[in-house]
Amino acid sequence: MSSLLPALGEFAASMASRALPPEVLHHAKRAVIDWTACTVAGAGAAPARLMEEAFAEELDRGPARLILGRPAGSSVAALINGTAAHAVEFDDIYKEAIYHPGAPTIAAALALAQARTADGPAFLRAVIAGYEISTRIGAVMGRAHYRYWHNTGTIGCFGSTPAAGVLLGLSAGQHAHALATVATFAAGLQQAFKMDSHSKPLHAGHAAQAGVQAARMAGAGVIGSLDVLDGASGMGVAMSDSPDWSAALTGLGSQWNITAMTFKNHGCCGHTFAAIDGALVLRERMGIDASAIRSVAVATYGAALEVANIEHPRTEAEAKFSLRYVVASALIHGSVRLDAMSPERLASPQIRDLMARISVSVDPAIDRAFPGQRAAHVTLTERSGRSESFFQPTRIGDPDAPLSDRQLDDKFLELCSPTLGEARARSWLTGLWELDRHAAPFPF
Repeated sequence: MSSLLPALGEFAASMASRALPPEVLHHAKRAVIDWTACTVAGAGAAPARLMEEAFAEELDRGPARLILGRPAGSSVAALINGTAAHAVEFDDIYKEAIYHPGAPTIAAALALAQARTADGPAFLRAVIAGYEISTRIGAVMGRAHYRYWHNTGTIGCFGSTPAAGVLLGLSAGQHAHALATVATFAAGLQQAFKMDSHSKPLHAGHAAQAGVQAARMAGAGVIGSLDVLDGASGMGVAMSDSPDWSAALTGLGSQWNITAMTFKNHGCCGHTFAAIDGALVLRERMGIDASAIRSVAVATYGAALEVANIEHPRTEAEAKFSLRYVVASALIHGSVRLDAMSPERLASPQIRDLMARISVSVDPAIDRAFPGQRAAHVTLTERSGRSESFFQPTRIGDPDAPLSDRQLDDKFLELCSPTLGEARARSWLTGLWELDRHAAPFPF
């Protein structure tokens, strides 16, 4: 019998009492703060708002809550909150797994923490368990998996399941069977977001819900095939390139991946970030007005163009996956925040004119370094003929160029204040930084 899922189950079961370094707890709070900001901002977006209509008969009762307080059953709460968390494209990334762990993992953990009236420390332990297991599975599945699959939908199932299982008090064996069961629920195709669609955030919500369901079923005695990942016809063969699964256990319990998250500094697809950051450096260095730009050349890694190369975006969803659009918006306005996707910006003749002067290509050396490194080479040429280039070796917000706690606070207040009001947003933020001492799983 395979030892992979039993070993992951042992780790998940240990998370209820394992001694955790203060740094790990601190980074878990950072992850929850970032998730909350993204979920509040996404709660009013079309996918989450429409899902409240679609699932109205399952709302206004139950022990869990949607992010803004509406009562719900734990399964539907995980579904809708997980969707909201990914809706505005501002949520965290584990770059080696090409994956947004927070949206599905924390949505599932919160739903079960509320259903079980767990305290803040138990909630954080569940979050950490989900991050550690899913990021390792995602890194093993690798770039070959990402060719067709949306990792947040597929790998996200392995974040939500142990997170839910820790709060349900599953045994090691039950955790293993929950992971085995949820592997058969893992879904999410990249083709689903090659055009205007609500599907991408739905992948995160489905992964959150699937984890809650798989953990509950395992707790009731439902069993799965323990070799479903590494078996002869398992997930590794079917959805990747027969990866080395031993790497999934490397450093488990001693090297904490949750301390190496990317927190987004721009409100769009993360594959565009290095190009945006490089363009902003040149904008400041050259002191250039966008109208004086003759051309912009961006060379980056292949996945960035496979995922984020919508040439003529018509909608907010498409604009977030248009490298030309977000680079042009950054050069004109100095940032890519939520207002970058407004109808006025989408219709801006100035942005459209500059987009036509932006070329994109794959740099083979940069491409070889992906996914461990996300870089871009940007060249700006003025109408006068003056030209400068800049190599952006990483993304602002990546572990080697992290957002500080203060910058994370600022992001939280920016995303939450329009919905909550500044006073309530600051109160939530204070409570979230104190989660490891909080008697409830969430400060509302």
